[in-house]
Amino acid sequence: MRARERTAPAHPRRRRDDRPAPALSVVAPCYNEQEGLAAFVERMTAACAAVAGDDYELLLVNDGSRDATWAVIQAMAAGHPGVVGVNLSRNYGHQLAVTAGLALARGDRVLIIDADLQDPPELLGELSSRMDEGYDVVYARRRTRAAESRFKLATADLFYRLLGRLSDVRIPRDVGDFRLVSRKVVDRLNAMPEQDRFIRGMVAWLGGRQTEVLYDRDARFAGETHYTLGKMLKLAAAGLTGFSTVPLRLAIVFAAMGMFIALGVLGYVLWGFVTGNVARGWTSLALITVFFGIGQFACLAVLGSYIGRIFIEVKDRPLYFVDEIVSGRKDDEP
Repeated sequence: MRARERTAPAHPRRRRDDRPAPALSVVAPCYNEQEGLAAFVERMTAACAAVAGDDYELLLVNDGSRDATWAVIQAMAAGHPGVVGVNLSRNYGHQLAVTAGLALARGDRVLIIDADLQDPPELLGELSSRMDEGYDVVYARRRTRAAESRFKLATADLFYRLLGRLSDVRIPRDVGDFRLVSRKVVDRLNAMPEQDRFIRGMVAWLGGRQTEVLYDRDARFAGETHYTLGKMLKLAAAGLTGFSTVPLRLAIVFAAMGMFIALGVLGYVLWGFVTGNVARGWTSLALITVFFGIGQFACLAVLGSYIGRIFIEVKDRPLYFVDEIVSGRKDDEP
């Protein structure tokens, strides 16, 4: 199933019996969440019912979990009419799991939330109230972050500061993918086919009326975080290279620095030749060689990152494949 094929269906957001699309869709990517998934569904469905009655759908997207997450999702879908289970063919990563859910979501409004209960489902009411004021996107900004190490807090702050300075698009700080978006924004996101996705940046790039709601982020309800340092670095690289050309321009800066230092060294050598004080040591030569070598490797690394993105895009592979979709409503057409 290709995301591009889902962007313009013949009868968008309709069920087989031609009932109107739900007022609200919730997209929740799940990876190894068997321990806390039942609690999440209980709180999320209660929050949805408070906002939309029974006119909602909760899409649980299983991103190739290695535990019993898919079995739990199947049980949840069988016991809750509003729950839809989506089983991806393998682990594609958080951003593509969200993308798969957005492609299947049919609601007039769509909430993106993780299933680990760090983001409170009960905030849906406040997000909906702000959207009632005419906003296209209401994102949740983290006021505090419970049970997170100083290293993670420091690196996250550094990332958002760096991204804010380098990005060509204003991307809010301390904001993840937890947000409520309008149907218009979802349709536009589904029309963006890029492979290496940074959804919070893509939403910012779309523009429109956007606002924030502050909240306190909780610790995980169960289990351990699945966002390892490697995954965080990969997401950071996607954000930096996907929304800024500043790293490419750094090559010019390195070249200018190299030329400046080279002119200084040339002046030093000429002065030594005129005065008869010719440098005989190898230290300065070694330092110059190391400096220029590091500069060249840095430039090649930056260029390689962008060329790698081009390589992935030109292959034009499907973003993901869905193995199975289960729902308690037999008349649903996901």
